[in-house]
This record gives sequence, structure tokens and C-alpha cells, in this order.
Amino acid sequence: MAPVQVRGEVLARRRVGAYHQLEIAAPGVADSARPGQFVAVTVGGPASSMLLRRAFAIYRSTPVGAYSGTVTVVVGVQGRGTEWLAGLRQGDQLDVVGPLGTPFRLPAAPAGCVLVGGGYGSAALFGLADALTARDCRVDFVLGAGTADRLFGELEAKRAAASVTVTTDDGSAGTAGRVTDALPEVLDRTAALWVYACGPMPMLRAVGTVAASRGLPCQVAVEESMACGIGVCMTCVLPIVGDDGVTRMSRSCVDGPVFRADQVRWADVGTVPADALGAPVGGVA
Repeated sequence: MAPVQVRGEVLARRRVGAYHQLEIAAPGVADSARPGQFVAVTVGGPASSMLLRRAFAIYRSTPVGAYSGTVTVVVGVQGRGTEWLAGLRQGDQLDVVGPLGTPFRLPAAPAGCVLVGGGYGSAALFGLADALTARDCRVDFVLGAGTADRLFGELEAKRAAASVTVTTDDGSAGTAGRVTDALPEVLDRTAALWVYACGPMPMLRAVGTVAASRGLPCQVAVEESMACGIGVCMTCVLPIVGDDGVTRMSRSCVDGPVFRADQVRWADVGTVPADALGAPVGGVA
């Protein structure tokens, strides 16, 4: 279904560690939302000079209910726009477009799946966990962050998954280290056949490397800045190798945000490789 634009109402806002969780009544958006998709919301109010929308992975979507559909997103304050969102109150209005982007692809048959989340990127994985469980897939989580307050969803993961492994850079929760330090042991222990990840780009690259070393398919929801969210502005492009072996500058918001990790040219993200289809001679940095 095509995305819709709605005037949503903030139903609830609560603080979760370092983040803010917003539940928004958004009729039509939740009806067709699938795990891995996102919404784009306006910030600053009608008189604001902040013209660009902000993109957020859909943490939860409820197609039916008293408000005819709700979506929940997790906001990490990083600038004026997200600071404004974090200050919204119940009853405030919010312009929402969604669902946007391509969703995660699910195994055709029951299989073990490891879901790897970094920071509030974990929010994109909980709807996926539900969808996998509904297909009789075993789900195991690996959650990581820099510090304990920047973890997201540990308790919920424990309710939804067969096991949860937690890492923090400073050791304030779980094991000191990164998710990729713990991931090999989890893959060995669970004999999982699929890997999914959402979080910072360096983490996604590292997770993809671990999966590739074991011959496992890995899907990643990339965290590229998306100014329009509908594929017009071309600010979120990154080099993706197609099934035909040709590199194309793909739009994260339309062609993604979910990609196969082995198709992303991680070393060339932020550039236009010289051998990319349509690239100028010598490429553009």
C-alpha cells in the first residue's frame, strides 16, 4: 500500500533511559506498516524554520483500536528537531507520513534468527521478532550500546526471545565490549541461519562481516540521513551492488532502509565510486 500523510495526535510520551518514546494516533499509517519500515514527521510546529522531516523506525504499530491505528517511535535527542519532538505532550498534533521504505524479508520456513540492535536502533527489531515468532522461528537478541542508559528494549527482548545477550562499551550493563564480540558465540550456541541488524553504520558493517564469515544471510536497516523520505532529494544514497554485479547509488528511503549487508559497499559509503552506474569520471567524494 502507498504511504499516507496524516495529522496525528500524540497519545503518550514517556522517557526510556536516554530516549523518548512517542505513541501517535496515525490512522492509515499503521494499517500496512511492516517490520523495518519507518515514518517521517515534521518538527518545530507550523511556524518553524526547520523544513526537513525527521525519519524514525516504527517501533510498534497497532492497526486497530480506539484511535483507529497507532504507531510508536523512539527518539534520541541529537539536535533542535529531535529536542522539539522529545518535548511534545499528550494531545499535541504531529504531521506524519508513512509507512515508508522496504521491510525486512522473512525466512520462507522456520529457522533460527539472531537480531542485533545498537542503541535505539533496536526499536526496529521488535516488530520483526513478533513476525518471526509467528512463523515459528527461534529468535535470539544481541543488544548493545555505549552505556546502560543507551540500551533499548532489554526487558522486552527477554519476553520476546529465547535468549538475550547484552553488551556495553563501558561495561555498565551486560558484558564490556561490542555486539560483534558476543555475536560469534551466540551464532554458535543457537545454530541460527539468519542475521538481522539495525544500529549505527559501523556496527552494521561489522555484523555483516561476522555473518559473511559464516556464510549466513544478513539484512541490515541502515541509518542514513533522510531529508525527504520519499526518494526525491537524493541525500540518503549509498553504493549498493545489485544481483547483476553492477553498483548503483541506491536511495536508503525507497530502495532501503533494509539491504543485504553483503551488497553494501561499506568502504565507499559517503562517496560515489568511480565504477558506479552513471558516476562521473573519477567519482565524486
